[in-house]
Amino acid sequence: MAETATAEAIAADIIERTGGDIRLALPLGLGKPVTLVNALTRAVAERPDTRLSILTALTLERPDMSQDMARRFLEPAADRLFGVYPELDYARMIRAGDLPANIELSEFFMLAGRWIGVPQAQRHYIPANYTHAYDVLTAWRPNVLMQLLAPLDDGGFSLSCNTDISADLLRDRRAGRQDFVMAGEVNRNLPAMDNPEATLTRDEVQLCLDTGRDFDLFSVVKRPVGAAEHAIGLHVARTVPDGGTLQIGIGAIGDAVAYALMLRQAGKTAALHAACPFTRDSYTEDTPFDKGLYCVTEMLVDGILRLFEAGIVRRDVDGAAIHAGFFVDCRDFYARLRALPRKDRDRIHMMPVSFTNQLYGDEPAKRAARRHARFVNSAMKATLLGGIVSDITPDAQEVSGIGGQFNFVEQAFALDDGRAILTLPATRRSGGRTVSNILWEHPHESVPRAYRDIVVTEYGIADLRGQRDEVAIERMLRITDSRFQDALLDKAKACGKIDPAFELSETERRNTPEALKNWLRPFDLPEFPFGSDFDQIERAILPALGILSDAGKNRIALAKLICAGLISKPPAGILARMGLDRPKGLRERAMAYALSGAYRNRR
Repeated sequence: MAETATAEAIAADIIERTGGDIRLALPLGLGKPVTLVNALTRAVAERPDTRLSILTALTLERPDMSQDMARRFLEPAADRLFGVYPELDYARMIRAGDLPANIELSEFFMLAGRWIGVPQAQRHYIPANYTHAYDVLTAWRPNVLMQLLAPLDDGGFSLSCNTDISADLLRDRRAGRQDFVMAGEVNRNLPAMDNPEATLTRDEVQLCLDTGRDFDLFSVVKRPVGAAEHAIGLHVARTVPDGGTLQIGIGAIGDAVAYALMLRQAGKTAALHAACPFTRDSYTEDTPFDKGLYCVTEMLVDGILRLFEAGIVRRDVDGAAIHAGFFVDCRDFYARLRALPRKDRDRIHMMPVSFTNQLYGDEPAKRAARRHARFVNSAMKATLLGGIVSDITPDAQEVSGIGGQFNFVEQAFALDDGRAILTLPATRRSGGRTVSNILWEHPHESVPRAYRDIVVTEYGIADLRGQRDEVAIERMLRITDSRFQDALLDKAKACGKIDPAFELSETERRNTPEALKNWLRPFDLPEFPFGSDFDQIERAILPALGILSDAGKNRIALAKLICAGLISKPPAGILARMGLDRPKGLRERAMAYALSGAYRNRR
């Protein structure tokens, strides 16, 4: 390994070694060595005779703060919420529209919603399942791999947060099937995961930056878990058999599922399920976990770590209770992972996604390990026929990416007793009105209806696998918000896909937000079950900001909020936190009144 003092010197060395034609493989998410990447980006930008092509995924950025209310809320707390994480120059250049012609970026997964309306990012998106991204990468033949590394006591390094594709790239380089320069940046904030698949020797890193000034890791802010998310989590928890296999994702629904499983372990879910006013189904798993669960997941998330710490995830597979491909989460997650006792950390194995996301390769052993698998992932929308939309808008704007979702759906069908559980709230707010997330059709399906399995909303579970279209439609209607059931049923009848005489029962027409709140209110479920970096005042403001954001697209709704704000005043500190306690001018006064009105209506 050649240790070089500066990032700029390493960038110059890379240009020299590659002849100035650089095909750079970067890990997704947290594993990007930002100091090195920025130095190389700047060096190539200054030399038109060179070329830099980057293939990666999930470029991490702070949220958009261009809107006034978002800026007022996020900017004062940005470092606390997201960490002092350096900005990636190539992302900044793309947003500004001044990325040099000799630099290009392609991603196979995007930070959700951040690149909508950015033509260069939309045109360069590559729709690849996670396990197929490696094939895309190897066919492209990278000549440089850069990665953030955690130092190990033996002088080697840990791939830490990103074994996902890097482990296979390094394996192929050892076998002579790939030839690239490995450049690493050391960061001691990274948890050092040192199972064999996650480690590399010092000699395998040709260029290494170790300044001792480790930047903060990007922190993913926890989102509030509302009534809909809690209900979804409780429904999902009833499908998970003791002694089985679990995969969940990041976000409010993932947290809700993990929390519901912890309530189940504590014997507290029976009363919740008994009080549920919505249509009953056949899933009755409600007892504490005696055998425990095993997790195999592309993403190690805080919810899974919580279940591991609680002793629910404990079933042993080859010395591990968890096999995972990558992680990126909140600062508390990183701290707890670093602080795990050695005996516990040794039971979390970071693996390539070629292991976690598919059955190929030692298939008999994987089948034996992944018994009673429940793969839980989030969707944006679902069709009445069971098609799933997870990554793209009707006008073909890529929101995020397919990632490993289809990998786990396909895996669920291949395994005995495996099930793919797709979750989504039944409705969302758009343009000042409530719209259904269950539709008759959508021009782009992430998971086609031929792979329909289990769909869960706050109103219950629709088991669709192997069912006739008519039955699938009936079951989807039973978990649809009742405000939209009639229009969807009429459409199904008009298309001849359901018996003209079919009608929903009175029980099946109780799917309303009011019924949902009445069900869960007595149980006082927490808004942040696993804590939050938001302080108390910020937590109080969050719901009001959601109302404001939605009303901002509808003049009548905004005017109603301003009127409500004229006759009400929020508690001390709310307006001050947003810099609106002493408004200057008509615009700021209107903003203060609108915020006051939104705060009043937040319930």
